Amino acid sequence: MSGQATAIHPTAIVHPGARIADGVSIGAYCVVGEHVEIGSGTTVGSHVVLAGRTRIGGNNHIYPFACLGEVPQDKKYNGEPSRLEIGDHNTIREYSTINIGTAQGEGVTKVGDHNWIMAYSHIAHDCEIGNNVVLANACQLAGHVLIGDHVILGGGTLVHQFCRIGAHAFTAGGSVVLRDVPPYVMAGGNSAQPHGINSEGLKRRGFSGEDIEIIRRAYKTLYRTKLTFEEAKQLISEQAKSARQLEILSAFLTSTQRGVIR
Repeated sequence: MSGQATAIHPTAIVHPGARIADGVSIGAYCVVGEHVEIGSGTTVGSHVVLAGRTRIGGNNHIYPFACLGEVPQDKKYNGEPSRLEIGDHNTIREYSTINIGTAQGEGVTKVGDHNWIMAYSHIAHDCEIGNNVVLANACQLAGHVLIGDHVILGGGTLVHQFCRIGAHAFTAGGSVVLRDVPPYVMAGGNSAQPHGINSEGLKRRGFSGEDIEIIRRAYKTLYRTKLTFEEAKQLISEQAKSARQLEILSAFLTSTQRGVIR
């Protein structure tokens, strides 16, 4: 918030080129690089490393020993000026790591707003995380993974590179995701398989009983009939013309590159 004093611990090393807004708190033994920007009201715990071309929005809470904005774990990376962009009101817990993007992606890793990233989680280069996402402890996202809004990943979930997880989906702890998980779907196992829709999560977010029933019928079309994927996709596309709840599901199925869990 403008007008509030910025508090930087005397043991922190903050490059004079870093852009630190009013009201930021930076704890002991932190290292903040030249190209880092931190928005107002953000709290950075002790021993945090903020590196690279990293822009962090306002009112985030970054806990001790997190490392944000370091170079990708990608042998193709050759020092390109790629970026990390983090929105507002995120909680990033201890020992989490988020890398900048690569030239092979769009050059940027993105984290939206109001996300809860628990301890030891890793978000690799070129990932894109939506809003109101929960990554439980030790989730590991490979490069180029896309996570939709309101997704919950159970602890220890592993996501293969280039996979997408659609809005309102849920994975059980220890899941290994090798293909796309459609919106609304609960998944679990190694490799992850569909286990119904995330009806409880949808209720909590204000979906009506009618909404949930429409989504459940579409799930049955995709998973509980003998239709091929192409046939099910086409039928859901037709249903989406008169059921707005299915628009994101239809668009997701149409755009899949890796195929969906089946």
